[in-house]
Amino acid sequence: MSGAQIYLIGIAGMSLATLIVWGADKAAAMAGAWRVPERTLLALVFLGGALGGGLGMLLFRHKTRKLGFKAAILAAGALQAGILVLLLR
Repeated sequence: MSGAQIYLIGIAGMSLATLIVWGADKAAAMAGAWRVPERTLLALVFLGGALGGGLGMLLFRHKTRKLGFKAAILAAGALQAGILVLLLR
């Protein structure tokens, strides 16, 4: 298994975890319950979950008004794509 394949598996796993956490946070927001701290949501995005965060934003309509979250997801996605390109070389 190549480094790029291992990286993609890691990205897929982190994206799935991020999507689940974003969905849980949206449900908590709607119920008025305990929320996931924003720094945790952003950490998940930068630790490989940019795709999951972006999907969470679209599917759950969560954090869509926060420009910082949109910028963070774009920046993390670009970083993760760049790392993949380097691994494929």
